[in-house]
Amino acid sequence: MSHEFDLSHPPFDLLTQAQQQQLLSRLDIGYFGQDELIMEAGHASDYVFVVLKGAVAELDPTTDERHNDDSVIREYAQDDLFGAITVINGTSRYTFRTLEETIAWLIPSALFRTLMEENEAFDAYFRNTLTQKARLLESRRSQQTSGGDMSAFVMAQVRDSVLREAVILDSGTTVFEATRTMREQDADCLLVRKGSQFGMVTRTDLLEGVVLHDHGLEGDICDLASYNLLTVQADDFLFNALVLMTRYKIQRVVVFDGPKLAGLVELTDVLSFFSSQSHVIGLQIERASSLEDLARAAKETSRLIKGLMAQGVKIRFAMDLLAALNGRIIAKAFEQLVPEEVRQQCCLLVMGSEGRGEQVLKTDQDNALILADDLKWPECERTMQKFTQTLLDFGYPLCKGKIMVSNPEWVMTESQWKKKVAEWCSSTDGTKQMKLAIFVDAHAISGNAKLFTQVRDTLYQSLAGNDVFYSYFAMPLRQFSTPLTFFGGLKKSEGIDIKKGGIFPIVHGVRALALQNRIKETNTFVRLEKLAEQKIMKKKFADDLAEALAVMSTLRLDQQLKAEAGEVPKEDADLVNAVELNSLDRDLLREALHLVKEFKSRMSHRFHLER
Repeated sequence: MSHEFDLSHPPFDLLTQAQQQQLLSRLDIGYFGQDELIMEAGHASDYVFVVLKGAVAELDPTTDERHNDDSVIREYAQDDLFGAITVINGTSRYTFRTLEETIAWLIPSALFRTLMEENEAFDAYFRNTLTQKARLLESRRSQQTSGGDMSAFVMAQVRDSVLREAVILDSGTTVFEATRTMREQDADCLLVRKGSQFGMVTRTDLLEGVVLHDHGLEGDICDLASYNLLTVQADDFLFNALVLMTRYKIQRVVVFDGPKLAGLVELTDVLSFFSSQSHVIGLQIERASSLEDLARAAKETSRLIKGLMAQGVKIRFAMDLLAALNGRIIAKAFEQLVPEEVRQQCCLLVMGSEGRGEQVLKTDQDNALILADDLKWPECERTMQKFTQTLLDFGYPLCKGKIMVSNPEWVMTESQWKKKVAEWCSSTDGTKQMKLAIFVDAHAISGNAKLFTQVRDTLYQSLAGNDVFYSYFAMPLRQFSTPLTFFGGLKKSEGIDIKKGGIFPIVHGVRALALQNRIKETNTFVRLEKLAEQKIMKKKFADDLAEALAVMSTLRLDQQLKAEAGEVPKEDADLVNAVELNSLDRDLLREALHLVKEFKSRMSHRFHLER
C-alpha cells in the first residue's frame, strides 16, 4: 500500500526523490481500535504517524478526565502527522489516543531521524514556528498560481523598483533658479533642504505660488515647499508605498535608507512594476463627479480583492489596499453630501473592522459623527440618513446593531461625546463596554480630525489608574471557547466558527492591551508590532499571533467568497470545515487555534479574568 502515500505536500515534498523512495520502501501500516492508546506521555515512540483514516486526540496527562475539553490539546484527522516532536525530543510530553477506529502510516523513528539529518529543509519544517510554516505555504501557493509575478511584486522592496534620484536645492535658492533647474533636469518636482529638514515643491506649487499668490521670482523656494512629507524606507515593501499613495491621493513618496535620503518613488513607476485594477479604481474614485460615478468604483473593489487573493497576495496586503480604497470611497461620499463649511466643524469616524483596516469583503457599516459644540446644522439628521442609504447602495450592508450615523445615538457634539465616553469608561455594563470597544477602534476619515483627538484624549484620561476596568473590558475573551475539539472525527458535521473562536479573541485581547498602553494605532497587526516594540509582548509570540490571525482571516475569506458565489449558504460564511482542508492548511489552523488558546490563557492571567 506504500504507493498510495501522498508525497506531494509538505513536509514530504521537501525530500529528494531518492529520500522519498527510501521512505516509501520502509513505510508500514498500523490499525488501532476506538479509544486505543497509541503513545503514552513520558515514553519514547518507535514511529512517526500519518493518519490515513480515523481520528486521534493529543491529551494532557495532568488532567483527570479523559477527553474533556481541557485535556484535549489537539486532534489529528486524515493526512495529519503526529509523533515527530516525540522522536526529536526522545519522549512524548502528551498522550495520544484514538477517538475512533484509525488506520495510520508508520514511519520508523530511526528512518525519520536519518531523513532530518540528511535534509535541512525537512528538518527545519518540524522545528519551524507558525510564521515560518505559513511563509512556506505562501511560497508553495505562489508557485502554483498564475500570479507568480504578483507574488514577486508583493515581496519586492522599494529599493527593487525604479528609484528616482531627487533634485535637491538648498534654502536661499530663488524661485526663478528653481524653475530653471526643474526644466533643465526635466523634473516634475524637487526637494528643498532647510537645515536638516526636507520639503517638496511640485510644478503645481510653482505655478500656484507665482500666478495665484503673487510670490516673486526672487523669493526663496523654501517658502513654497510642503514639509509634511510622506516617506518610506528603502527596505519597506513596495506594496506599502502603493497603499500610502492610494490612501493619501499623492503621486510620489520620498525614500530614505535609514537616516539618509535615497530618492523618490513615483506612482507611475509603481504601476509600471505592478499592473492591477487598484490604480484604475483609485482614478475612478478621484474623478467621480457624482454618487453614481462613485458607486461604480465601489462595485469594483470586491473583484479586485478576489483577483489579488487568487494570485497569492498575503491577506494583510489585501486588507491594507482595500482599507485605503474603502476609506477614500466613504470619505468622498461624505464630501459630496456634506458642505465644506460643515465638514470643517465635524468629524466622520469609521469603526469596527473598517476602523482597524481589517475588512476584505465589504462589511457592515460601523460609523459615527462628532459635531463641534457651536455647529448649527438643521439638515444633519436628514443628511446622515441619506449618507447611510448611499453606502448601502454602494454595497456596504447596514449594521445590525445600528451603529451608524443614521442612528442619532452615534451622532453627538464634542462635549456630548466626551461625557458619553467617560460614562462608558466608568461602567461595568456589558453593552456599554461593547460600545467602548467599538469606539476604541475608531479612525477619523473626513472632516476635522482634532475633534476626534480631543474625545480620544478624554478616553485615556478617564481610564488613568483604573486597572479594574480592564478586567471587565477583556472579559468577552472568555465568551467563546477555542474550537480545538472540532477537528477530524469528533464532530464531522460541524464547522469551526473561525470569527468567534479564533479571530475575535486575538482582536479583542490585542485591543485591550493597546488601550491599556495608550497605543493609538487601530490595526491589530500594527498594534502587535507596537506591543513588541514596547516589550509588553515578546516579539516571537507577537509575530506568531499575527500569523495566526492572517491564517484564520485567509481561511475565513475563502469561505466568504464561497458564500458570495453561492457555493455555501450565506449563514455559513464564517464556518470553516477542517476536514475539507488540505493537510498543511489544517496543520496551520490547528497551530493558530493553539496560539489563540495560549493567548487567552495569558490574558486571563494578566487581567484576572478567572474572577
